[in-house]
Amino acid sequence: MPSPVHLSGVPETMLWTLHNRASEAMRPRPILEDPEAIRIYRAISYDYRRSFGAPDGSHAIRSRVFDDAVRPWMEAHPGATVVELACGLETQFQRVDDGKIRWLCVDVPEAIAVRDRFLSPPDRCRHLACSALDLRWMDEVDPASPVFLTAQGLLMYLPEPEVQRLLQAICERFSGVEIMFDVIPRWFSRKTLQGFRKTRHYQAPPMPWGVNRDEIEPLLRRWCPRVDSVRLVPFGYFRGLQGLLFPLFARTPLQRLLPSVVHLRTKAP
Repeated sequence: MPSPVHLSGVPETMLWTLHNRASEAMRPRPILEDPEAIRIYRAISYDYRRSFGAPDGSHAIRSRVFDDAVRPWMEAHPGATVVELACGLETQFQRVDDGKIRWLCVDVPEAIAVRDRFLSPPDRCRHLACSALDLRWMDEVDPASPVFLTAQGLLMYLPEPEVQRLLQAICERFSGVEIMFDVIPRWFSRKTLQGFRKTRHYQAPPMPWGVNRDEIEPLLRRWCPRVDSVRLVPFGYFRGLQGLLFPLFARTPLQRLLPSVVHLRTKAP
């Protein structure tokens, strides 16, 4: 019997991303194989379509891009640590686990309470009820371990000074860390601040931090002098018309108006 879930504000967006990932995973030849997302999607009593409308592949594509980056890093750093900020109901550990990696899932208490109901943490994967902005989560990371830190669908919901403080703290605390996160362009941030209704029944939370693609690297290098490299990771899995238009659009000056996934590396000692 499906179980109800009561969330609001930013934590409710974990159901939006679940809707898109699970719906994509149920398609023939999906972009993202995600059986655990399907299981959780069916186990929750929630009217996804009423809130979020027809599913699209956006969040599945994002998760696939993150998987594609984490897997080779895990191969190069067996038994190292992945920290997943704002984990929500993301099932990346279940998709990529190699039997060696250690994983720390961090999210606010109401999100972790839901995650605990539907995803019992297995060995080598811990759930921590803690805001990403509460830097005490750093004390839960082995300082001797290489670290790959992910933040899907998090930073855009924070004011820029908080984004800066968080990224600076991560770069200062973990030498040679790799950080991967997504950003939205300024125009879309402004749109959400004016009230972005995904459907008649759901208004997305404000997303105060937006940054255009051509601004990302200079901004990060100014914030974090220890940055070694900044790469904008392409979205490579669109279907149909989007699959034709997105790569073309990305080669024009208007590419600065597209969302981005950022892969940042800092200098090792």
